[in-house]
Order: sequence, then C-alpha cells, then structure tokens
Amino acid sequence: MSSKLMRTLLDKPYLIWSLLFIIAPLVMVLYYALTDSTGAFSLKYVEAIPSYTSTILLSILYGVFATAICFVLGYPFAYFISKAKLNTQSTIVLLVMLPMWMNFLIRTYSLMTILGDSGIINTVLNALGLESAKLINTGGAVMLGMVYNFLPFMILPIYSVLSKMDHSLIEAAQDLGSNRFQVLKRVVFPLSLPGVLSGITMVFVPCVSTFYITQKLGGGQIVLIGDVIETQFQNANNYNLGASLSFVLMVLILISLGIMNYFGADNENEGGVIL
Repeated sequence: MSSKLMRTLLDKPYLIWSLLFIIAPLVMVLYYALTDSTGAFSLKYVEAIPSYTSTILLSILYGVFATAICFVLGYPFAYFISKAKLNTQSTIVLLVMLPMWMNFLIRTYSLMTILGDSGIINTVLNALGLESAKLINTGGAVMLGMVYNFLPFMILPIYSVLSKMDHSLIEAAQDLGSNRFQVLKRVVFPLSLPGVLSGITMVFVPCVSTFYITQKLGGGQIVLIGDVIETQFQNANNYNLGASLSFVLMVLILISLGIMNYFGADNENEGGVIL
C-alpha cells in the first residue's frame, strides 16, 4: 500500500468527523441566526444582538480578569515545577491534573459547599465568634470558580514549554553577567511565550462562554453571554436568537485565537501549540 493511499485512508475519518461535528453545527447555527421561527430569511435576531452588548462586554471583562489571575498564579507555579526533580515534577503534575479527573459539576458544587452561607468558611467564622460573610452569589465567587476550574489549563502548557527549554541558554546568559531577574525577563519568558499564549487561549475561551459557573456560584446575579444563550435554547425555545448570540460568541473566540496566533507567530518553532 502506497504512502499516499495510506494518508488518504487515515484522513477520511477525521474529515468525516469534522463535517459531522464541526462544519455541520456551524452551518446550523448560521442558518438559525439568519432565519425566523418559520424558516424564512430574516435579520431580526441579528439586529437584536446590539441590545446584548453590555452582557458581551461583561463576559469579556470576566474572561480577561480570570485569565490574568490564572496567569499570575500559574506561571510561577509552572516555573517552580520545571525546576524540581523529575520525580517531584511527575507528582506535582499529577496533583494539578487530579481535580480535572472529577466531573466539572462536582468541582463547582464543592465550591458551593465551601462558599455557601452555611458552608465551611462561614461555619469556621461563626465558631470563632465572627459574623458570616456573603461569599456565594457574588462576582467574586464566579471569578473564583473560573480560576479554580481553568487554572490547570494555564499551568500545564507553560510547564510543558519550560520543561523542554534549553538550559544552556540560561547558563550563557548568566555567564554574560545577567542576574536572575534579567535571565527570567530576557531568556526564560520569551522562550516560554508559546506556552503562555496557549494557556491564555485555553483559559479565556471557556471563561467567556461559561454559564454553569455563573448559575451556581453567581445565583443569577451575574449574567454572562453563555447564560443568555443557554436560556434561549433551554427555557425560551428561541433557537434563532440563541443561534445569533452563539455566532457572535464564535466570532469572538475566533478573534481571540487569531490574536494569540498572531503574537505567537514568531515563536511557532519553539514548541508551543496555539491553535
């Protein structure tokens, strides 16, 4: 069997999968976005998108802040892991991945148990004679849920790049008189940029589109674009408006991926995966 025929046969399952579960859903979303309830062509629901501008901007704001927090927490931790012994690295990576083995709903419910009005934190505060704190159904609880659930997606790509870094470059910078901060700024961080961009993409995209975290930890007080879309599909049975908003969300995600790829183009050969 020729190599060309082998490649053709291996490509077919992926092409079929892409057509059924990627291209077809996108076409269906576009169809519902550009039609009304009768199936006739209409821009009614597309024209309704500007009325949700504040919700879209709020979703972007939460996504940006959650991504920034994940980066501030994740980069030093990934750097620490890459400097540890190999056995220690394996153990820590396992601990980072361990929460991801649990169902997403269970992880979110565990935060509800911790942050609830009668949760663990308030129980401890009451035992110390302090007043209960309003922790759940707040913007802070939603932000905490995003960071908790998506932090591993920031840590692992950065660690993957840092662990493969050529340490002779660091030694060369030190030999040339660079201190630790200069080495981190001029050598380590630029070389780890592909992993950083991958982590940013992998955290920002689900944060912008999330709806379950806001429902359980926000208590309906925080409404993001994912909540609106979920409501239109599940409760209002308004597939057309839901599809229009979903299409906007997909465009937003593609823009963010394009930006990440653009800034990562100069580092595409360093081992990072952006898209």
